[in-house]
Amino acid sequence: MLEDIREKSQGLTAKIILGLIILTFAVAGVGSYTNSVDTSVATVNGEAITQQDFNKAYQAQRNRMAQQFGEMFETLSNDESYMANFRQGVVDNLINEKLIDQSSQSLAIRVSDERLKETIRQMPEFQVDGVFDNNRYLAIINQAGFYQSSSFRDYLRTEMTRRQLSQALVGTEFNLPYQEKMQQALQSQTRDIRFAQVAAEQFKAGIEVSDEEVKTYFLNNQSRFENKEQVKVDYITLNVEDIAKTITISDEELKAYYQDHIAMFTQSEQRRISHILIEFGDDEALAEIKAQDIVNRLNQGEDFSDLAKALSTDTFSAENGGDLEWLELGVMGDVFDEAALALSNVNDISSLVKSDFGFHIIKLTDLKEEVVQDFDDVQEELSAKVSHDKAQDRFFDLQQEMSRISFEYPDSLEDAAHAVNAVVRTSSWLSRTGNVAPFDQEKVINEAFSDVVLKENLNSDIIEVNDNMAIVLRLNTYQEANVKPIAEVEDEIKAILVAQKATDKAQSTVDALLASLQQGNDISEELTTLNTEFVEQANVARYSPQIDQSITRAAFVLPHPTDSVISASTVALSNGDLALVQVNSVQVNEAPVSPNLAQEQTSQLAQSAYQSYVNSLKVDAKITRKAVAEPSSVY
Repeated sequence: MLEDIREKSQGLTAKIILGLIILTFAVAGVGSYTNSVDTSVATVNGEAITQQDFNKAYQAQRNRMAQQFGEMFETLSNDESYMANFRQGVVDNLINEKLIDQSSQSLAIRVSDERLKETIRQMPEFQVDGVFDNNRYLAIINQAGFYQSSSFRDYLRTEMTRRQLSQALVGTEFNLPYQEKMQQALQSQTRDIRFAQVAAEQFKAGIEVSDEEVKTYFLNNQSRFENKEQVKVDYITLNVEDIAKTITISDEELKAYYQDHIAMFTQSEQRRISHILIEFGDDEALAEIKAQDIVNRLNQGEDFSDLAKALSTDTFSAENGGDLEWLELGVMGDVFDEAALALSNVNDISSLVKSDFGFHIIKLTDLKEEVVQDFDDVQEELSAKVSHDKAQDRFFDLQQEMSRISFEYPDSLEDAAHAVNAVVRTSSWLSRTGNVAPFDQEKVINEAFSDVVLKENLNSDIIEVNDNMAIVLRLNTYQEANVKPIAEVEDEIKAILVAQKATDKAQSTVDALLASLQQGNDISEELTTLNTEFVEQANVARYSPQIDQSITRAAFVLPHPTDSVISASTVALSNGDLALVQVNSVQVNEAPVSPNLAQEQTSQLAQSAYQSYVNSLKVDAKITRKAVAEPSSVY
């Protein structure tokens, strides 16, 4: 067949087609060099917001939402309409940031190097025991994708500039004293009220519910009377910790293990190093020349510490003469580590070293020899370690055996249990969620409700709960999801309907009492008939803890009473009872304005001012947007 294809590809027609294909690729290739593809998601006054900017902001916002709302956000993320709005919201935020950056630039808002440096020093992320640690700083920004400290400083400078503008806006906002007084007066206001609570329970007497009403309620609310799907399973488990308890280790084995793994008990030598860093900047060749010049000056006898303070672009270590303290492998990269480890004697200085950060000159300033722990000091630790390792090996062997036998004899767990010295246990009722360990694991509960277990009535596949535990299970009892018979829930439904009718009757009664009260009538006798009376309460505060909050809220919603109008209403309480509430008088109390109140009002005004400022920037801005699709790199 391949020979046939090769022969046919030699024909004139094939060559013409091949030529056209080559020409197409050639034109496309030229086009790719002569025409740059615009992948921006928006432009603001001619400045592009790139797809990369969007992807980064989108992923960060998505992570925040997932962390805050969990499964709820996962459900929302399946809604294409919601996610389209979500993506557009990310673009809107990026546009706002770009407008603020442009405005900050036009207003000549700047952040000084000294302030930037002090901010980094104060960030807790870069501190160890409350003190700035340069190694930690470099490691963290490296992990965050800032391979040169200047890149992180540029990023932080932008964020601080934005914050400086927003703080300037916030700082110019204020609220007037009369506004504070008005708000304080409302908050400190008290009211003299009276209320009567009417229990709905007393209206239940004599209420009848027909069979037809019960049936109708049952048919309309079947989900309330549903038995959830449940299963009981028989199961056997294999656990590393249980196996470890059966293993005995001799002193000879421990000593042999100690000798074979002496590195585990060896404190490696420690090296304290300093460095001078020259970052690449925009011209790597120029940076190399500067770094080599420093090497030459060192060779001529100039002081390393003085040169680090004067010339190193790692400003934090430079303040300490380039000191990076004790070498932590991996922080600065493999090339740096190799060069540092190659220095043999204290005060040795390396030649020029190139890493992702830039060009380094490295000096060894202190050296601690390696220390080996004695066998007696680590014997207990060794025993636990070796027992666990042996148990782990035994665990894998038994796991294979348990899997094999439970598969070969799928109608029972007894054979597999006997083979691995396990006990067959029976679970409690399990549902699809909310179970205790190990049935709180999704993969375990999915297997419990699988067709293999429920329909074929066979042993499950072996389930690796975690690295130390495996389980096999089979069906014991299964209960399908079903609606309870109406006879089983009839009394419950009657109680619900009686309560509803009692509440309706109580509401009608209280509404009639309210109408009579508002007409100026004395309703004391009617209240007595209902086994209640008005309770007088003076100087009730808006958030009084002594009174049901439903009553308090109703009292402070009511208008001020007048000679011609009685201020009263009804309110439903959380326990199903009702209350009749009347405001007798309102006291406006003079109270000093709370500093917190002024701060809250100012904060609200500041937020409004900031948004208004951004909106004003949009009015004069030239903004273009593009349709934004779901980033393919989201994970």
